[in-house]
Amino acid sequence: MHAKVIQLRKPGPALGLQPASVMLAPPAPHAMTVRHTAVGVNFVDVYHRTGLYPVPAFPAVLGVEGVGVVEALGSDVRGFVVGQRVAWAGLIDGAPGGYASHRNIPAERAIALPDALDDDTVAATLVRGITAHMLLTRVRQVQPGDTVLVHAAAGGLGALLVQWAKRLGTRVIGAVGNEAKAAVALAHGADHVVLYRQRDMREAVLQLTGGEGVDYVIDGVGGPMLHTAMAVTRPFGMVASIGQAGDVENAQTQTVELAALGPSRSIALARPGVFRYMADLSRYRDGAQAALQRMLEGLRVPLGGTYPLEDAAAAHAALEAGHTTGALLLRP
Repeated sequence: MHAKVIQLRKPGPALGLQPASVMLAPPAPHAMTVRHTAVGVNFVDVYHRTGLYPVPAFPAVLGVEGVGVVEALGSDVRGFVVGQRVAWAGLIDGAPGGYASHRNIPAERAIALPDALDDDTVAATLVRGITAHMLLTRVRQVQPGDTVLVHAAAGGLGALLVQWAKRLGTRVIGAVGNEAKAAVALAHGADHVVLYRQRDMREAVLQLTGGEGVDYVIDGVGGPMLHTAMAVTRPFGMVASIGQAGDVENAQTQTVELAALGPSRSIALARPGVFRYMADLSRYRDGAQAALQRMLEGLRVPLGGTYPLEDAAAAHAALEAGHTTGALLLRP
């Protein structure tokens, strides 16, 4: 069968994302063919597109999560039926591939979906939910009473982290770029917001914490903001550096001197990767089930926009320019 895809022939700007048609082979014995109904757009897709995070080969199809309906099953697949709704997340054989009308995935990576959750909710939340589970339970075991600083708190991941951290009994400070995004962060439960373009970030956070700093910073902005994150972390606290949305063109991970962490500061710096986390099948499935449970409890990533699959380049341009809140979806 033929599948519609969005291909990238070389690293570069968003306009390099172009529609194409490819032949999709029947599923292998332990795989299934999924017809996508919604595909999530994540900032890691921008990293893949620009070459900051290399993809295995070109032409490449980006996208690290999708939701859809099973259209065909390999001969050895058990526990799924044609017509069933499923989702998947992560890299398959080391590669993305979600910007497509149909995709073959290993059956072990398929997540059966409860009827109570619609496709858009899952497509907007699954990767972010697994990431939140990793950050709040594995990278650091967040405790009631902790103070957590979330950068980009109005983005898709940021808004989910705010909600999830509040469910764990923490005090949450959200960092945002403008008043509209401040309203989004507050609506999702942030106790305080800091508009970092209007006020010195370090000064604001230290004032909110009585000069002590926060227990945990989750920073996906990078660049100078990473050093600010370390400056507002209290002794024996932690910074999780999970991206560099503010420094996409820098192909090298920002260097941090060991002396900046301690011993006088006594803080920890983590650089966790959700794809490495999901590479372990048990962690992947645990994280996915935790994310689905949080969705069933009402946690939501706000939907910031839906684009036809063919308009993936426009979705990337909006995301990269910082013009969006919440999650973006592609509709095949």
